Amino acid sequence: MYDDYYVLAAIGVTALAVAIGARLGDARRMRRSNPDAVGLVPWTTVFFAALLVMVVTGTFAVRLWLGR
Repeated sequence: MYDDYYVLAAIGVTALAVAIGARLGDARRMRRSNPDAVGLVPWTTVFFAALLVMVVTGTFAVRLWLGR
């Protein structure tokens, strides 16, 4: 039904959205008014994990799309 590169591209776009959200969360955490109000989510780790998923799936999607 769907080609493999569509699925990989969808995963990559979703990972991009997560990475953007994590970057915004990290920026908000850095600007907090109370330095003792520590959050529960490690936004930097989430950002880099999503970025890694995005790069890997994007690379494979482009390679499949080009037929290599």
